[in-house]
Amino acid sequence: MVEVVHQINGVSRQVGTKVLEAGEARVMTISQAYDTEPDDLWDACTNPERITRWFLPVSGELKVGGRYRLQGNAEGTVERCDPPKSFFATWEFAGDVSWIDVRVVPEAGGGARLELEHVAHVSDELWAQYGPGAVGIGWDMGLLGLARHLLGLPSMDAAAAAAWQQTDEAREFMRRSSERWYEANIAGGTDEPLARAAADRCTEAYAATPPADA
Repeated sequence: MVEVVHQINGVSRQVGTKVLEAGEARVMTISQAYDTEPDDLWDACTNPERITRWFLPVSGELKVGGRYRLQGNAEGTVERCDPPKSFFATWEFAGDVSWIDVRVVPEAGGGARLELEHVAHVSDELWAQYGPGAVGIGWDMGLLGLARHLLGLPSMDAAAAAAWQQTDEAREFMRRSSERWYEANIAGGTDEPLARAAADRCTEAYAATPPADA
């Protein structure tokens, strides 16, 4: 397994806003540099066979105008693609539509960085309840899977991934991720008491220890 503290510390997180036609949207940005070539990182993020090995099984047409579906999660439409640099797609989940903007950027000293923006219209009430961690923790787990994949570690099937999420290691990972999104939320302009309360609720939702007889 990728070491928890090392992985958490290797990821950058930002929280901001963007004005769209439908009004102001929240923007959660997450990025990580990897010791691989940009073309390989692009392939890992766009090749259905490889996406399945580190993220979720994906089906559909991964091309401009095509529809995709991530098993048990989101679906959407690929709206723009500029290989091997970036793609932009809708992210449709639980009746809501948001957007992901994914970029592969060469690192000056070698390697490549994945940058992902998740843009969403989020009500003030929902934002106050859970903050950016509601989305951010999930993306942190995605980048953890990508790091394992690029290191050549064995893939986890759905059962193994679900089992890992019940371990103390996984709960520690999610707690640390939530704390970093709390820090990003404050840096993005949210008052500390509001950010703290939202982060605590988000941590409890993701990383609560199950009852002993569960």
